[in-house]
This record gives sequence, structure tokens and C-alpha cells, in this order.
Amino acid sequence: MQVDVRCEGTMPLGHYLRKYAGISAQMIKRLKAVPDGITRDGQHLRTVDPVGSGDVILLHLPESCGHTPNPMLHVPVIYESAQILVCDKPAGMPVHPSMLHREDTLANWFAAHETESGFHLVNRLDKNTSGLCLIAKTAYAAHCLRGGVQKQYFALVRPGLQGSGTIDAPIARERESVITRCVRSDGRPAVTHYRVLKETTHCTLLALTLDTGRTHQIRVHMAYIGYPLLGDELYGGDCTNIKRHALHCGSLTLTDPASRETITLHAPLRAEMQALLDERE
Repeated sequence: MQVDVRCEGTMPLGHYLRKYAGISAQMIKRLKAVPDGITRDGQHLRTVDPVGSGDVILLHLPESCGHTPNPMLHVPVIYESAQILVCDKPAGMPVHPSMLHREDTLANWFAAHETESGFHLVNRLDKNTSGLCLIAKTAYAAHCLRGGVQKQYFALVRPGLQGSGTIDAPIARERESVITRCVRSDGRPAVTHYRVLKETTHCTLLALTLDTGRTHQIRVHMAYIGYPLLGDELYGGDCTNIKRHALHCGSLTLTDPASRETITLHAPLRAEMQALLDERE
């Protein structure tokens, strides 16, 4: 990772990294433990050494994905730079390996795509949610992106919902379930904003943004107001015409930690969701 120093006068490197580059004390400690973790002009640099405007500091923290690579998996890459990768995850693919999915996950695909990078998932999608997934290749990039990514989701519900609205209802885990969530007064705060984009005879297309990031938040909130996602069997959605919950992360806005450029990325609806919108009587 390259840090371009911009400051008046000089100051100790450690102070600059913490105050102006946003690097945590824990990460600085890890960088100091690596022989070439912090360098300037190819020379090792200590955190007490002075730096000034115009200095270019290179931070290097060796990382590995840690998952079994599976080169047979295919995931479209929407954007990639030295620090991050954004892909369009298909529905049906989990993001992390588990007992039932050991080598068919997004992590297994990434391990084959990036052999010498870490796998830091910035926005996690459920197995059957499709769309944009942001992966940081380094812990530093993940730290820079935390809390600074704007996401927009698209979902299909039954006809009838009009206009726009906000759902402000706390979400908790169902007492007898490991997976299922519900709206309950003792839950964690959760806020979802929705807007109707299109209505057909068969379904309504919604755009949704979140102020919080609770597990199953969109699915729980839409079921709570009487409009569960189509295909969402877990929360009472109609599965007649689609066999997975109709939810897609279609837009991300972020600042690339390397270039500092703010970018907005898009991924079109998956075919099964688009087909429902296009279906005629």
C-alpha cells in the first residue's frame, strides 16, 4: 500500500500514519514486525523517523486468502485494483466455506483468482442473494472501506405496495432458531428505506437502502410490513414463479483505498428476476 505524505513540516511516521492515514495502532504493530513492512525509497523506516510532504511510504503486510482455490468456479469481475475487487456474485453461491459448502464458495473462487491476497469481505451477501460483493485484498483496505460504502439493493414483492417509505424496527434472532430473524422490541436497531420503481400484474420492483446492516434485514423488514420478497420461503414469500428470494445488490459507491477515486458500480438484475418483470399476462 502506498501512502503519499502531505503535511506541513515534519512529524514522526507513526503519528502521521495514525492521525492522517487512518491506520490503527494494531496494524502499525503488525507492519513493524515485518522486515520490509514500512519502507521509503527502498529503505526500512521506523515509526519514530520523521516524514514530510512529498515522501512516499510503502506499507507491506504479507497476506494469503487461506481458502482452498477452485479454478472451476466462475464469477464476473466488475472492478479490480491493487487493493480491492468487486464481483457480481451469482445466486446460490455462499460467500464462506461451511460444512455443506467446502469448495464452492466465493472465497474458493477468490483464492484461485488472487493467489497472494487476503480475502476481506466488506459487504456480505446471503447465499441466494445475487449481486455486487466488495472484497478487500488487504486488512488496510478493509479498514479504509469500513462504514464508507453505499449500497443499493433491488427486490421483488407482490403487487400493491405504493410510493416510498422507511421501516424502523429492531431485529432479533428467533429464540428457537439459529438462522431466522424477526422484528422484536429487544432486538438491535434496524432501518430500511424502500422506493417503488415499477409495478406489473405479477410483482413490484423496489429499490432499497439500509442505514444498518442486520442479518436478513431487508427480508425481515419487508415481511414485517406484509410484503415478503418473492421466492423467500423462510419469511413467507410466494415461491410459485421463483425458487430463491428475489434480492439483488445492484449498486455500490465507494472510494478506492489506493487511488482515492470515488466510483459507482452497477450490476443488472439476474435473469430470473428480470423475467418476472418482463412477464405478461
